Amino acid sequence: MKVNATINFPEVSRQLSRLGSQVYQQAAVRAMNNTVAKAKTAMSREIRSEFNLPASKVRDALRIKRASYSQGVARIEASLESPARYGRAMNVIHFAATQTAEGVTVKIKRVGGRKLIRSAFIANKGRTVFQREGRARLPIKPVQTIDVPQMFNTRRIKEVVLQMVRDEFPRQFEREARYYASKA
Repeated sequence: MKVNATINFPEVSRQLSRLGSQVYQQAAVRAMNNTVAKAKTAMSREIRSEFNLPASKVRDALRIKRASYSQGVARIEASLESPARYGRAMNVIHFAATQTAEGVTVKIKRVGGRKLIRSAFIANKGRTVFQREGRARLPIKPVQTIDVPQMFNTRRIKEVVLQMVRDEFPRQFEREARYYASKA
């Protein structure tokens, strides 16, 4: 799962024509890495503003692939990803699950109240919520909901982060270009 943003910045391209290729590559790599790091923070903040998840859970599910520049060779591509390590669903235990006499209550979204899952119970030393499929003790199934990759791809969240990238990259590039041009 990736978010790729190809953005044409006319003011950046004008600056590039004035800089040498080595200065450009170093500045572009640092600007991309700084922008992607800020995008990760913004993505985590936006996901947590809509969904009731702890920051550590969101942070662990977002990965950065950094751009690099080494010995005159540049890989000028950086990405913010959410690899589906946990599959396509997450157990509801991560959404403030609480055992009650009727079942388990969870709060998935920040807005709104808690939801009751009848005939559900918390097991595995507090790591999983299960629900009985019938009146008998068995069979049981884990109660799951969307995972961070699906939250990552929510249109509203993705648009906010992409707008932040569009605003931040030119500022970062200008700052880094000035720094490397002064060193050259």
